[in-house]
Amino acid sequence: MNLTNYSKIDHQIWTGRIDDPHDRDAFRFHQVVKIIDLQRLSKIRIDHSKFNIAVLGFRCDEGIRRNLGRTGAQLGPEYIRRELANLPVTFDENIQIFDAGDIYCIGQNLEQAQEQLSLAVEILLDLGMFPILLGGGHEIALGHYFGIINHLKNSGKTADVGIINFDAHFDMRPYPNGGSSGTMFAQIADWAQQNSRPFNYLVIGIQTYANTISLFKRAEKFGAQYILAKDMSEENFPAIWQQIDSFIQQHEHIYVTICSDVFNAAFAPGVSATQPFGLHPETVLYFLKKVFYSGKVISWDIAEVSPRFDHDRRTAKLAAVIIYAIVNVLKELKTQ
Repeated sequence: MNLTNYSKIDHQIWTGRIDDPHDRDAFRFHQVVKIIDLQRLSKIRIDHSKFNIAVLGFRCDEGIRRNLGRTGAQLGPEYIRRELANLPVTFDENIQIFDAGDIYCIGQNLEQAQEQLSLAVEILLDLGMFPILLGGGHEIALGHYFGIINHLKNSGKTADVGIINFDAHFDMRPYPNGGSSGTMFAQIADWAQQNSRPFNYLVIGIQTYANTISLFKRAEKFGAQYILAKDMSEENFPAIWQQIDSFIQQHEHIYVTICSDVFNAAFAPGVSATQPFGLHPETVLYFLKKVFYSGKVISWDIAEVSPRFDHDRRTAKLAAVIIYAIVNVLKELKTQ
């Protein structure tokens, strides 16, 4: 399958302040990002002695529309990039950052966009890159997951992937009329059952007021693990980490996905479904870093940044700073 729903990124997005054009210690992200075109693979040159990170956008919120949410997240990748562009470079040349462009949705064909995203993720992993995906609606998770699975299977590696989702919702709704941003993990669970595979899913930050009793029962039926937002107080951190770490140790690879509605609305107003009792960013980042320090994360995404509702680009800035923090964790892991 060829990439059809794809566009190379406009280099003008990666612009910003230049304090010094030569001193790397004064560089910002926009001065080191290299743009690549996934439709011209033969032109891509990668130094495999370095750790290569690839940013990929998912310009789609058709899943949100189908889920009766507030659309606008299709512009998320652009705004996250613009906020990331001016953040300081705190890593040396042994870490390379590439921008691999965007997958977009044509009309209302969500399924095609997810298939295209799966292919793009597979290509990046086959190239030996570490993908960081920018949403777009949280329907990004379905294509992202299957891109990982296809890469592992085609590489002859064990396709043992545990999913860790930071989210206020289970996203395990029934989907008799097709998938949406609220069904991805039900779709993965059904696929796993049909293919006699385990469904490995841990969701952190669940809001009781944002999920019906039926959804809790459905999650438990499929063996999903979850941690309630109301239980994520500091005194519970050791027990929470014990549960997360136990999940990580059971799997060879971890796929991490973040729905921005997991955060308190004061920090993330630009989402489809704001959460007045959402998690503090420091809490999410604390556990997110610990997950990455396991060394098992194969790929990750942050979804549902919706510029349409984002006062002062607060949510896009939050996403960018989280990416910045994780790039620095990856730097530490690669220098150990």
